[in-house]
Amino acid sequence: MSGGLVLVAEGLVRRRGDKTIIAGASLTLKQGESVALMGPSGCGKTTLLHLLGVLDRPGAGTVLIEGINPWSKGRNARAALRLRRIGFVFQQSNLIPFLSARDNVALPAWRLSGSRRSALAQADALLDRFGLSVQAGAPGGVLSLGEAQRVATARALVNRPAIILADEPTGSLDSASTEAVLDSFDEIVREGTTLLVATHDSRVASRMHRMVHMQDGALVDQPIPTTSYPSPFTALKIPAGGRP
Repeated sequence: MSGGLVLVAEGLVRRRGDKTIIAGASLTLKQGESVALMGPSGCGKTTLLHLLGVLDRPGAGTVLIEGINPWSKGRNARAALRLRRIGFVFQQSNLIPFLSARDNVALPAWRLSGSRRSALAQADALLDRFGLSVQAGAPGGVLSLGEAQRVATARALVNRPAIILADEPTGSLDSASTEAVLDSFDEIVREGTTLLVATHDSRVASRMHRMVHMQDGALVDQPIPTTSYPSPFTALKIPAGGRP
């Protein structure tokens, strides 16, 4: 589906008690594009990523992943969709500290395929690609911040997802490590993976194809897509009301 829509979110709302965290957010992401989700801390970026990544259910609105509404499926089907089609990179990498870098990367593939040998082969290829072969046997807890974040990126890629969601992935890194992580992102986008990065760092945003801005739970100042981005409502034939 080269150039097709990977993710369509329409009218997302998320409340906690009396507080509205996400206020009617709508977003479309195309295959092979990179998008920076900009906004200050506390504006709702992480919550929005959790909704888009099917980690949290919206109180209203619709998320479609490659045309599929995950909330029309059962719990196991949603978990399988996340495992196969969505990769996550978190600010603190979230590696399992006592597992080697190799095992950290292999774990999602092992869970998906059931083959440890195949999963380790995939992990080795990704670690080599990101210049981390020397660190393959090191426990996740002893890697530098930059190394850990590149291992986390490799882990997010191991099942060849359609989309990577990254939450402030360079927030705790120095300039050199930030560049290494962004170079990794550039490479996966060139290969057709869609990337959405929540960030408040203009250096990160400048490396993306486009930016969307978030303020008080709403997406504001969102650029109008070019004519090469088809209307999600036409492409996916979503009926009035936004629900499939």
